[in-house]
Amino acid sequence: MTSTPFSPDTSGTSDAPGPPAPGTPAPSGAPNPRTPKSRSPHAQAAKDTPGPAADASDSLILHTTDNGVATLTLNRPEAHNALTPDQRERLIDRLAEASADPAVRAVLITARGKGFCAGADLRAPRAAGSGERVAGDVARLIRGGAQRLIGAVLDCEKPVLAAVNGTAAGLGAHLAFACDLVLAAESARFIEVFVRRGLVPDGGGAYLLPRLIGPQRAKELMFFGDALPAADAARLGLVNRVVPDDELPHRAREWADRLAAAPTRALAFTKQLVNASLDGDRSAAFAAEATAQELTMTTADAQEGVAAFVARRTPVYRGR
Repeated sequence: MTSTPFSPDTSGTSDAPGPPAPGTPAPSGAPNPRTPKSRSPHAQAAKDTPGPAADASDSLILHTTDNGVATLTLNRPEAHNALTPDQRERLIDRLAEASADPAVRAVLITARGKGFCAGADLRAPRAAGSGERVAGDVARLIRGGAQRLIGAVLDCEKPVLAAVNGTAAGLGAHLAFACDLVLAAESARFIEVFVRRGLVPDGGGAYLLPRLIGPQRAKELMFFGDALPAADAARLGLVNRVVPDDELPHRAREWADRLAAAPTRALAFTKQLVNASLDGDRSAAFAAEATAQELTMTTADAQEGVAAFVARRTPVYRGR
């Protein structure tokens, strides 16, 4: 594994260059899921336009829904998209909404500016009245903050795709690694920055990385904190595809559309089975698989899949 040097930034944000962010928000009249010949306006387009009382964090996490794809765009480029607590909570809320909304069938997470996400914003002010920090405060903050965010991605019932347009550091890297699929621009980099601050990895890093690339590789990244170029991340298995910077928005949308056209409940159960397989034994995995197939066979999409096979036509899945 090769790596390139990266100068630490004590502000907690990245100064690395990156390509233009993917995922330009679609117009509010964009078409809706999902027939092969025609599409109707999306019923929830009005939902994506913030009203006068909308929270200020809405402008920092842009949200559009188009053809069954919910796009969540980190929009704090001046800070390399370092996450404030308000942004983190908004992202968690949006993931929960996407998970529960039958009109949403896939989620795309991306960012604007030079970086994907520089991790938690170390400059964010502490809550008023928080007083002197005592033993247990940090653990509670991590459980209620970074770990909840990673859990929201892992537990989302819709497939979550990351389009990494630039440097992803610390929690930002873990946000990408928690996603079901990861596309990265050629100029993207991943940095386990915690050791540079004298800290241990949080935000699920020590959980995610060994499961994705094994303990030895995970320790190498976490012990040295070197920047990992996108091409090396793909060779290790942290990234599905690396694409030219200017092709990232198109390729990400292409993959998101394919996910949104798939049988949604089957993907949800598949995600649960694969994620759980890393923590359980064979008996538990086989039992969960059998139960999931039993439930999936009752869905309209499963019936459509079988009918289409018999009729030798292309199935049209509706997420039901």
